[in-house]
Amino acid sequence: QVQLVESGGGLVQAGGSLRLSCAASGRTFSGYAMGWFRQAPGQEREFVATISGSGGSTHYADSAKGRFTISRDNAKNTVYLQMNSLKPEDTAVYYCAASWSWNQKPLRVGVDEYGYWGQGTQVTVSS
Repeated sequence: QVQLVESGGGLVQAGGSLRLSCAASGRTFSGYAMGWFRQAPGQEREFVATISGSGGSTHYADSAKGRFTISRDNAKNTVYLQMNSLKPEDTAVYYCAASWSWNQKPLRVGVDEYGYWGQGTQVTVSS
């Protein structure tokens, strides 16, 4: 079982930056692929970024490439999402998610590939 708690959301002007954090419980954090997703009002939850258990591999949605960076600190059981050059269209609730990936596919992009979710943190980008 993994419990996830996001933090770091808030209100920022377009062009600004935010860093989201997701703290995980449990002793096998490095065995989980981690992902960030977001959901805007009236829209489906969409993939943003994923990172392998070791942190050695990452993958981004096209909308995040070049602006967002996912990273993790396995010693602190925490995954991060650094978001730069934010745009109003980045406004959404951001969720972190965990998927057991030991000796399996290291990266996950589908909502249904993740079994554990945080409660979400609101990011609002004003124009």
